[in-house]
Amino acid sequence: MNDANAHEPVVVDENRLIAERRQKLHALRERGIAFPNDFRPDAFAGDLQAEFGDPDRWPAEAVAGAARRVQVAGRLIAKRVMGKASFAQIRDQTGAVQLFLQASVLAAVYEDFKGWDVGDIIAATGTLMRTKTGELSVRVEQLRLLTKCLRPLPDKWHGLADVEQRYRQRYVDLIVTEESRAVFRLRSAVISRLRRCLDERRFLEVETPMMHPIPGGATARPFVTHHNALDMDMYLRVAPELYLKRLTVGGFDRVYEINRNFRNEGVSTRHNPEFTMLELYQAYASYHEVMDLTEALIQDAARVVCGKSVFVWEGREIDLSQPFRRWPLDQAVRHYNPAISAADCRDVAALRGHCTQLSIHFKADYGWGRLLLEIFEKTVEPELVQPTFITAYPTEVSPLARANDADREVTDRFELFINGKEIANGFSELNDPEDQAARFLAQVAQKDAGDNEAMHFDADYIRALEYAMPPTGGLGVGIDRLVMLLAGVPSIRDVLLFPYMRPEVV
Repeated sequence: MNDANAHEPVVVDENRLIAERRQKLHALRERGIAFPNDFRPDAFAGDLQAEFGDPDRWPAEAVAGAARRVQVAGRLIAKRVMGKASFAQIRDQTGAVQLFLQASVLAAVYEDFKGWDVGDIIAATGTLMRTKTGELSVRVEQLRLLTKCLRPLPDKWHGLADVEQRYRQRYVDLIVTEESRAVFRLRSAVISRLRRCLDERRFLEVETPMMHPIPGGATARPFVTHHNALDMDMYLRVAPELYLKRLTVGGFDRVYEINRNFRNEGVSTRHNPEFTMLELYQAYASYHEVMDLTEALIQDAARVVCGKSVFVWEGREIDLSQPFRRWPLDQAVRHYNPAISAADCRDVAALRGHCTQLSIHFKADYGWGRLLLEIFEKTVEPELVQPTFITAYPTEVSPLARANDADREVTDRFELFINGKEIANGFSELNDPEDQAARFLAQVAQKDAGDNEAMHFDADYIRALEYAMPPTGGLGVGIDRLVMLLAGVPSIRDVLLFPYMRPEVV
C-alpha cells in the first residue's frame, strides 16, 4: 500500500484528534458495541504470508482455488478508502496482512470502517485472495472494531524520534518500530537457545530467592527493603551465586538460572539497576571447562539464532567464529602499559606510582591486586575488541574464586570481554570452607572501612561448604550485553523492554 507524500511529516493537533476519537468511542458505547471480547482468530498474518505469500508458488488462481477461509485480528496500521472498495492493513504479533473490503459485501459496516482510525484493533473474517498487484489479502466478509485507539500513533515514516520517549513509552515504540520488535524477538530466541543448549548438557534449571537476608554472590551495593511481618531488612539479590552453590552441595551437580539481579549502581549505556543474568554451576569442572562452555554457548547462539558469526557492534567488526583469546591479566596490563614491568605488577608502591601517572584514583588500603585491576580497567578493558578471556585475577579482588595451585596470589578466574565490555565472569569455585570464611572476614573489614560493595559474612553458606561441595566451575553471563552484541545496538536500554527511567515530568 503506497501513500502519497508519505515522507512528508504531518503536523497535527493531537488534543483535537484525541477528542474526536473519544467522541467515536462514546458513540460505540451508546450502540452497546464498545470493547467486545468474543472474537477468536484462527490464523496469524505471519503464518499466512509464509504459506501463501510467494506469488510464484501461489498465483491468484491457486490462492482462490484453495478457498482458505480465515479469521484474523490485529492493529489497523494503514487504510485506503476508494469509494465502493477499500484496502486496509492489519498487524498481529507475527506480521501484517492486507484486507480487501467491499461496500456491497459489508453494507453498513463499510460505512463504519470509513470512520475507523489507524491504531484501532479490528477483526476480519473472509477468504484469502491475491490482488492484481500480487498482494496476498483477505477478501473480507465480516468486519468488526474490537478496541478503539484513543491516541494517534506517531507518523509511520518518522516513528518516535525522541529516544527517551521510545524507552518510556515502549508500547508505542513496538507499535511503530519494526527494528525494536526484531530486537526483542531476538532476545527471546537467544534465551530459548541458551536454555536448550544447557538442557541438552543435563543442566537443571532452578529458581532461587530474589530477596536475601544477607546480600552476597558479588561485590556490589544492594537495594534494601524491609519485611514487616518478620521485622527484618531484606536485600534484593545482587547475584544468585551462593544459593546455586548450596544446591551443588545438595547434589544437583549441574544447575542454572536465568533471572534478574539488582544492583544499586549508576545508569549508563551498559548498566541498568535491574538486569538479567545466566548463572550456572558444573561440578567436577574447572574454569578451563567453563571457558570452553562459555565460548560454545555464545558461538551457538550467534550461529543458530542469527545465522552468522561476524557482527558489527558500535562500528567495530566482531568475529565470534574464531577461538576466543585467553590472556592472563598481568600480561595484558604490561602489553598496553610498557612502562609497567613484571616486578611492578606485585609491587604496591610501584603500582601506586603508575596509577598516579595514569590519573587513576586509589585508596590507601588497596593492595597490589586491586591497584592492578584499576589499571586494567582504565587502560586495557576498552582495547579488548575481539572476544578475549582475561584470566588469573588477583585473589584480593576475587573473594569467591579458588586460588591457583601454583600461585596462591591469583585465582582460577576469568572474565570475557568483547568490544571493551564485560560479557561473562567465571571461575573455579572456592570450596574450602576455612579459606572462604577468612575471605569473608576480609570483605567485612573492607565494609567496615567504608566499602559499600564489599560482601557480608554469610555463616550459613560457610556451614553449607562444611558439608562438602565438590570441585565446581561457575559462570555468569550478562544476557543484556550479549543481546546488545548480537543485535548490534549501542545501549542496554535498547534490549530492555522497560529500562529504568527518571520520573516523568508532567
